[in-house]
Amino acid sequence: MERREEELLRQHLDHDGELATLYEQHQTLKRQLEQFRSKHYLTPAEEIEEKRIQKLKLALKDRMMEILHRYEHEAR
Repeated sequence: MERREEELLRQHLDHDGELATLYEQHQTLKRQLEQFRSKHYLTPAEEIEEKRIQKLKLALKDRMMEILHRYEHEAR
């Protein structure tokens, strides 16, 4: 996420419940991925779960970006 987007995110987290929820979920998934990546070896089940989390995290980021772009266009 670019600095401009991070600033926009912080501006709207307090009053946009959906954005705040998405951000919290994104951070949770980020921590879960860090746990997987700290392991030297993943079982096949863990590899599948890691991929699932990556996809979900990306989907959450995409949705957050949609919301931020909407705010950005409203400000113009």
